[in-house]
Amino acid sequence: MELSFTTEQKLIQENIIRFAQKELNQNILERDRNQQFLPELWKKCAEQKLTGLPVEEKLGGAELDPITTILALEALGYGSDDGGLNFSICAHLLACVVPVWKYGSENQKKKYLPDLCGGKKIAVNAMTESESGSDVFNIKTTAKKQENGYVINGTKTFCSNGPVGDLILVYALTDESKGYYGGITAFIVDKNAKGFKVGQKYEKMGLRTSAISEMIFENVFVSEEDILGGVGGGAIVFSHSMEWERTGIAACHVGTMRKLLEKSIEYAQTRKSGQEPIGKKQVVAHRIANMKVQLEAATLLTYKAALGLEKNKENMIHAASAKLFVSEAFVASAMDTLQIFGGNGYMTEYGIERIVRDALGSTIYSGTSDIQRNIISRLLGL
Repeated sequence: MELSFTTEQKLIQENIIRFAQKELNQNILERDRNQQFLPELWKKCAEQKLTGLPVEEKLGGAELDPITTILALEALGYGSDDGGLNFSICAHLLACVVPVWKYGSENQKKKYLPDLCGGKKIAVNAMTESESGSDVFNIKTTAKKQENGYVINGTKTFCSNGPVGDLILVYALTDESKGYYGGITAFIVDKNAKGFKVGQKYEKMGLRTSAISEMIFENVFVSEEDILGGVGGGAIVFSHSMEWERTGIAACHVGTMRKLLEKSIEYAQTRKSGQEPIGKKQVVAHRIANMKVQLEAATLLTYKAALGLEKNKENMIHAASAKLFVSEAFVASAMDTLQIFGGNGYMTEYGIERIVRDALGSTIYSGTSDIQRNIISRLLGL
């Protein structure tokens, strides 16, 4: 698969890298240590249209095609050292903004997208529950029909952006007899809705600048106007959003993997053991060779998935394949970089240990590696 990009696409990448390196990397050690989410950084990202990349300009977005959107996220992963902020941007954009953009009514788009794309409001995806984890077929949150709307009851967990979010895209069971396909509906809920509250806030191993929490719904009324994708259409909305999320986050990881490779090459060329650079040692050179191969494979899988986002109805297998391979390659590259840097890599000042911690979560969120294997095997007819 040949990857050739236009001058405009390359310029977009260069501009995002330059912006991220200049604006997003200050005080990252302190922010990571304090688990600090900075709204001002979010607003800076919104000014660059990172919170609304594929959305039409008239609705506040950058109106980029899927491939260029993925290129932009790769640039963010390369330029920004703040893995938590990168993740929060992806969770907002791919799991929330894209579904409203793709499945929202005209009124919903006009009502919500300008503020979501413009950085005035932060979105939260609320699907995961404590008893279901990655098993979306087993959700317990319910939405009961009432006059002019539905009443939602249940608790969602591990909701990225939960403590700082303004709008929640929540999935609830509206027809238990139909189950996941046809029985799940997506609702847009305002944080000020009566009966809604943010629950427990969590501390994480990595992605520490990305806030995460429970979300509790106690008799929360949602009008019919805030149903996204129609009653019973939640499975379609969620599945498509996960194709975007898995592909987009993979692209962000590809950018970080490219940065890790460059750091490792530079370190191996300048760090000496005895009289020669450590890169002359076969064990170090082979680690770097493996990182290069993993990066190239990860890039191709990610862009194959990106090519199918709007064109290929069978794209779920490509998104799952990219998510599976890239996340595991990301972990391997981070660990190889740590070994190459040795004791220095274990120290916070080099930033490697933080990337290792961030990388480990990539095989869990957006569906664990085993869930991706389940999806792939099912789509292969097994």
